[in-house]
Amino acid sequence: MEMKLKDNSLYHFCVFSDNILATSVVVNSTATNSKYPDKVVFHVVTDEVNYPPMKAWFSLNSFKGVTVEVQKIENFSWLNASYVPVLKQLQDSDTKNYYFSGNLDNGQTPIKFRNPKYLSMLNHLRFYIPEVFPALKKVVFLDDDVVVRKDLSDLFSLDLNGNVNGAVETCMETFHRYHKYLNYSHPLIRSHFDPDACGWAFGMNVFDLVEWRKRNVTGIYHYWQEKNVDRTLWKLGTLPPGLLTFYGLTEALDPNWHVLGLGYTNVDSQMLEKGAVLHFNGNSKPWLKIGMEKYKALWEKYVDYTHPLLQQCNFH
Repeated sequence: MEMKLKDNSLYHFCVFSDNILATSVVVNSTATNSKYPDKVVFHVVTDEVNYPPMKAWFSLNSFKGVTVEVQKIENFSWLNASYVPVLKQLQDSDTKNYYFSGNLDNGQTPIKFRNPKYLSMLNHLRFYIPEVFPALKKVVFLDDDVVVRKDLSDLFSLDLNGNVNGAVETCMETFHRYHKYLNYSHPLIRSHFDPDACGWAFGMNVFDLVEWRKRNVTGIYHYWQEKNVDRTLWKLGTLPPGLLTFYGLTEALDPNWHVLGLGYTNVDSQMLEKGAVLHFNGNSKPWLKIGMEKYKALWEKYVDYTHPLLQQCNFH
């Protein structure tokens, strides 16, 4: 197994999550639809609390020959406040007040924008992928709220034309352009970024780690995080800093690779049929009671409800 984890002739995927069942669906659906499951390697990173059950789940269950590595984020000693701006900012009293007391701006910011999950290091780990996997040259990053419907091996032979990030663009409508996510009244944003530039999605991304290291993309991310210490460039999340970090470094992929919106909206049936990766972004996750019923079956297909552990948990 150790050899496989660093073998660049294989198909490497990474998932950063504290949700065991969701991660299992990502792995199972990828394995089920893969032409070459024995060449698929999943690198799962979770937190200390969820590490023992996550490790146990993937040790007890097999997925058509797919290799699964489980690590915990606490083992990355380099991921500390002296290196990581988000962790440094968490030590700042203003930041703590903003995220945890909820009254710093007199309630002007919607409460969901102050959710501490947006500061979770599992959420921000996507900006450190080359350091998490120093031996790898290319990885496909998957969010834990996706389900895979097609073979993804062709993603690894895509030409990114010297770019770092292969992603599906989301600017079919005007509200997914850069001006939606960033504060264009700020001179730093105004002078560096086209407000009509096309947004793209996290959730299924092809990352060329050779180009990433060459261009010091993590350093670019750090630059913008440090500039946003007062939250005047953007308010929340990982997408706005992603748009800044990968600006001019993103290759647009065929939209069929990544179909979004299953967690909050109606999705075109043809897009659903053609989609390789279906993304339940939005609040209505398929494992929740509020999940959209019409799409739940697409996800539940990859959950074995007869599994003894799921029976014990009364999960249905």
